[in-house]
Amino acid sequence: MDIIATGMRLWVVENRLAMKRSQGVGSIEGTNRRIIIRIDTDAGLSGYGEAAPWAVFSGTTEAGVAVLATYFLPSIKGQRAAEIPKIMRLCDRLAVGHPEAKAAVEMALYDIVGKASGLPIYQLLGGKCRDRIPFSFSIANPDLDADLELASRMYEEGSRIFKIKTGFADTHDEDVRRVARIREHLPDDTDLRIDYNQGLAAFGALEKLKQMEAFRPTFLEQPVKAHLWDLMADLTDKLVTPVLADESVFDVPSASAAVQRKIANAFSIKLMKAGGMANGRAIASIAKQAGIPCYGGTLFEGGIGLNAAAHLIVATENISLGCEFYMPRYVMDPAETESMVDIRDGHVYPPEGPGLGIDIDEDVIGRCAIEALSV
Repeated sequence: MDIIATGMRLWVVENRLAMKRSQGVGSIEGTNRRIIIRIDTDAGLSGYGEAAPWAVFSGTTEAGVAVLATYFLPSIKGQRAAEIPKIMRLCDRLAVGHPEAKAAVEMALYDIVGKASGLPIYQLLGGKCRDRIPFSFSIANPDLDADLELASRMYEEGSRIFKIKTGFADTHDEDVRRVARIREHLPDDTDLRIDYNQGLAAFGALEKLKQMEAFRPTFLEQPVKAHLWDLMADLTDKLVTPVLADESVFDVPSASAAVQRKIANAFSIKLMKAGGMANGRAIASIAKQAGIPCYGGTLFEGGIGLNAAAHLIVATENISLGCEFYMPRYVMDPAETESMVDIRDGHVYPPEGPGLGIDIDEDVIGRCAIEALSV
C-alpha cells in the first residue's frame, strides 16, 4: 500500500461543557480544549486523529500543538502512511513523552489505512472479540442532585455502570455521605465504582477505603498519589475490593513494573496515557499474563479519540471492564461535536465503516477552532 502523506492540518477546538467535572486531581469547568489533526495523502484519502491533554494529568494543549507542528507532522510528510510502526518509532525518537500527540498521529494513520483497505480499524487490529462494550458514566458534578437526575435518566435508557468521583470533597465524611446517597438513590443492580484520582491522603487511607467497601463498589480506582507504589501494593493486599491503577500505570514500562510490584488488581488503559492503540494493546497483554483485567478510561476526548478507543477495546480481549466514553453525548454541547459515540442500551458500539468509520464535520471543527494551522 504505497500511499504517501503529503500534508497536515491542525485545529485547537474549544468546547463548552454542560457541567463542571471534579476529580481528586483537579476539575474542568466552562470549556475544554482539544487538538484535532488531519493527515492528507497523495491518494486523496485523509485520516483524522485527536489529542486531549489535561494539564494536571498528562500535559498541556500548548505543548501538544508545539510537538505536533514542529516535530511530528513535518517529519511524517513523504512517509508511507501504512508503515505505522515505523512512523511511531520516528515520533518516539523525535520527542520524549507527549503520548496524546502520538496517539493522534497513530489513529490518523490507521484511519487512512482503513479507508484505503475498506476495513474498520478493529479489523486491522485482528478483528472483534466482542461486539459492544459496557458503558460507564462518571458521577463527577459537584451538584450531586443534577448528576443523580442524569443518572436516573441514563438508568432508564439501559446504563447500569456508574463511577463515583471522590477525593475532591473537603472531608472524607463528605465523600462517604455522597457515595451513600448515590448507592441509596440507584437501583440494587447498579454496578458502582469509586475513583479517587489520587485524591485520598496516604495517612489513614486503608481505614477510609474499608469504610467505602461497605457500599459494594466493583473497584476502588487510584486512591492515592501515583508514585506511592508501596502503599498501592499494601492497599491491594489488604482490601477485599479490587484496586484499579490509573495514574500509576501510564505506559508499557510502568505496566510491566506494576505487575511485578503487585500494586493493583486492574489497570485503566487510556489512549492519551499509552500513546496509541499499539501501546494500549501491549499494556493489556502484559496485564493479561498476570490475570489483571483492564478498563477503558478517558480524559476529555471527543468522538474521534473515543471511537478510536472503541475499535481498540472490541479487538482486545483483556480490556473487559467496560469504558467511560460519555463526553460527546452527555457533557459537550452536541452542536460543537464533530462526531458522536454510539451509546445504546448501556453499551458503546464501534463504528462499522472503513477506518475510524465516522463522518467528521469540519464545519463544526471550524466553528469551534481557536487556532488552526497547516503543515
